[in-house]
Amino acid sequence: MGSRYEKPANAAEIDRLALIVAKEPGSKAFLSLAEEYGKAGMWEEAAAVLEDGLKTYPNFITAMVALGRAYDQLGQSVKATAILEEAVRVSPENLRAHRTLAKIHAAQGRKDAAVRSCRVILEVNPQDQEALSICALLGVQSVEAENEQPLRRSSQAPVLSVAKTTSKKEDRSSAVGDQAYEGENSSDEPGVSLGRKKMVAAQLEQWLATIQLRRRDQRATRGHAL
Repeated sequence: MGSRYEKPANAAEIDRLALIVAKEPGSKAFLSLAEEYGKAGMWEEAAAVLEDGLKTYPNFITAMVALGRAYDQLGQSVKATAILEEAVRVSPENLRAHRTLAKIHAAQGRKDAAVRSCRVILEVNPQDQEALSICALLGVQSVEAENEQPLRRSSQAPVLSVAKTTSKKEDRSSAVGDQAYEGENSSDEPGVSLGRKKMVAAQLEQWLATIQLRRRDQRATRGHAL
């Protein structure tokens, strides 16, 4: 009849660390012991060790984050969130705390809180796969993509400005060209009118000269008759 309890692969290390913690209650070896418990999937034992250790070291951030993860693994999301939020309050850029918080917030449907934690992670490592996956799951762009957009807009703005300026210049050129074309066309009519006027004037002058010549001839004839 086999035993129902199977020793974990790291059982020897757990026993060694447990002995140290038992002999030296104030030792920070409790954190290493909790990590070994976690590797073995013994999350209740890990949480218990961390709770005891934090009584001696209440501001030990690494232990607080480890306890938050243990609570999360035990399905105690309220406790996990509380201890992790306290950890990031003291250490705002603690990536391990934000990583667990992002998962918990996303699972609880707290999108804004999850995105805040993801952004902290992605600002340090834009390629972090877990944070990117959570952002994708929530339908949110990554920080890298969001940062590229303003750059794209700023790089496109001068192009659009030049395009608009060019368009305006083309419009002005077109307008000037149209005016010039209209001027050329309209100049034909005054040219024709001027030619016609000159022609009419010449005809009038010729006609007047003919009349004057006839009058002189008539006067001369009358003089001879007298």
